Amino acid sequence: MDIRQLPGTANELGATWDGRGTNFALFSENATKVELCLFTKRGKESRYALKEVYNFVWHGYFPEIEPGQRYGFRVHGPFDPEHGHRFNPNKLLIDPYALAIAGDVITGQATFGYNWHAPEEDLGYNDLDSAKSIPKCIVVDTHFDWEGDRQLQTPWNKTVIYEMHVKGFTQQHPKVPKSCGEPTPD
Repeated sequence: MDIRQLPGTANELGATWDGRGTNFALFSENATKVELCLFTKRGKESRYALKEVYNFVWHGYFPEIEPGQRYGFRVHGPFDPEHGHRFNPNKLLIDPYALAIAGDVITGQATFGYNWHAPEEDLGYNDLDSAKSIPKCIVVDTHFDWEGDRQLQTPWNKTVIYEMHVKGFTQQHPKVPKSCGEPTPD
């Protein structure tokens, strides 16, 4: 799969489809490289290095990517657990801003960043690829046709915010059954 990549924007994190393509953006202050991993429904993976970085946000725009596309990230950087760095590009990462995810975690050695029973315990490095064991993120179309509705433009000086406690407001209402809200006997 050979897909064209444009610079895109760092303004919206996650995958944002605009009707023509998808912008991907991921924050990582200490990464040295971020790869967008695209998956076919059969699980075949294609990797694309996100070439643009602005304020530690790695980003790229892919005109051919549409809703339904499965993806994840691989992040390169220092492996230095004593200083809080555990970068491991062998581990597929779920987008923290993903709007949908498909699949289940298949727990096994590949899903861990370290090798089980190794003498260095969790400070070790596991180079097994986790892609087959990790759910995939899905690009989502968030567009909604409001059918002519528009946002209210009520100025703040004419806005009223009213807060209430639901139980206190409704418990005496004649249409609320007496049994609602009462503790059940043990």
